Amino acid sequence: MSKINLYDLSLPELNERFARWEEPAYRAKQVWEWLYQHKVSTFDAMSNLPRALREKLDAETQIGDLEQVDEQFSNDGQTVKRLFRLPDNQLIESVLMEYDDGRRTACISTQAGCAMGCVFCATGQMGFVRHLTSGEIIQQALFFARQLEAEGGRLSNIVLMGMGEPLHNYDNTLKAIRKLVDPTAFNIGQRHITLSTVGLIPGIRRLATEDLQIGLAISLHAATDQERSKLLPVNNRWPISELMTAVQDYIGVTGRRVTFEWALIRGENDTVEQARRLGLLLAGLLCHVNLIPLNPTGGYNGGPSDPERVEQFQMELSAHHVSSTIRVRRGIDIQAGCGQLKVSNLKQKYVKVSEIA
Repeated sequence: MSKINLYDLSLPELNERFARWEEPAYRAKQVWEWLYQHKVSTFDAMSNLPRALREKLDAETQIGDLEQVDEQFSNDGQTVKRLFRLPDNQLIESVLMEYDDGRRTACISTQAGCAMGCVFCATGQMGFVRHLTSGEIIQQALFFARQLEAEGGRLSNIVLMGMGEPLHNYDNTLKAIRKLVDPTAFNIGQRHITLSTVGLIPGIRRLATEDLQIGLAISLHAATDQERSKLLPVNNRWPISELMTAVQDYIGVTGRRVTFEWALIRGENDTVEQARRLGLLLAGLLCHVNLIPLNPTGGYNGGPSDPERVEQFQMELSAHHVSSTIRVRRGIDIQAGCGQLKVSNLKQKYVKVSEIA
């Protein structure tokens, strides 16, 4: 019988299990606090629990089920990427990025693989395998938080921008977010979490009703349907006009600014004309644009835009009163783009392909 991953349980579910064991409810709350506030990794560390209860927990449950199988550090020491093996031998990636202003941001995955098929994304190129459970999602953040706290630091931000499309795995993603922002659990500020989507309109509309203050980032990358559909197949299902209507409605309901992600691909979507079209599309909208020179992948021939073209692109957006930020590409020397470390591992046979199939 497989053990229950405690990170998959909500507090009411944990209470229910303890009730079946005829344990008082306060014991469930104690375990909850050990898991999320103290971030322990063993049952022996739960010092205020009776030994018999710790033994029962150890026999029937487990504190997480991720196994780290590889890690890479950037030359500047500010980015570390880790590869985790799931119980069924699937692999997922998480990245920790450190910034000079003190921010420590974890980029975590929500799926093993991805069904969206974005042509320049290593995860999209490998296809979809399965959704992650809420526990598998939250464990990635806890892994980095535990490490940082041991070093006297703390995890300040979380972005759901790793492998997978968060809104495709809506229920598990939202369950994980609820724990991350719960004051009795992980207790990170809602505005310190950002969810990134390629634009699944039903998910965006549903998210607007969740009464959350997390950030929403949308991968746009092109301002016309013809060009966007070549990069993001999801645009064939939900074209830009429908996406923008959903974004306007989302802003109307939440009052929150939306971020648009634009991967600048040399000679493809980095022209002044493209910037003009984007400026006209977003003019007057409560939004911001992140301009990110492409992180190249082995399955896509495009390259990052030259700095001069990036600057011209941003100037054109400014002319349309659309705010933007040029993002520094992080971890290029360690293949920090989504899915790249997994692909590298498979190629180098650190993990047998037969185990992953």
